[in-house]
Amino acid sequence: MEFPIVSEPNEDGTVTLTVCGEIDFSNADAVADGIRGAIAQWSPPTVRIDLKDATFIDSTGLGALIEGYRAATAGATRFVVVNPTAAFRRVLTVTGLCGLFGLAEHVEAAGREVTGA
Repeated sequence: MEFPIVSEPNEDGTVTLTVCGEIDFSNADAVADGIRGAIAQWSPPTVRIDLKDATFIDSTGLGALIEGYRAATAGATRFVVVNPTAAFRRVLTVTGLCGLFGLAEHVEAAGREVTGA
C-alpha cells in the first residue's frame, strides 16, 4: 500500500501534508502518524493538510485529522485544511469541523480577495 500522506516543508517554515487517495480505517493511523511526525520533525508554525488528491474519508479518517489537529495545537502549531473537494467540504461542514480546521477563515479570505472587500 502506498503511504497516504506526503510531507513537504515550505520555504516560509510551514509544512504542507498532501493526503492521497482514501482516508479510512485501513490507513487512518498512518495519516495521524504522518501529521504528528511532521510536527515533531519540523515544529512548523503552520501545518496545512492538502486534500486536493484525497478521494474519500470515513469517520476514522475524520478521527485521524482530529488527532492531527490535537497534535498541532499541543505543539503550538496552527492546523489548516486546504483544497477540499465539494464532497469533503460537505462532510467537514456537516460534522462542524470547518471552523476547527480553518476552512471558514480560508473561505472568508478568498471571498475578500475576489470581491476586493
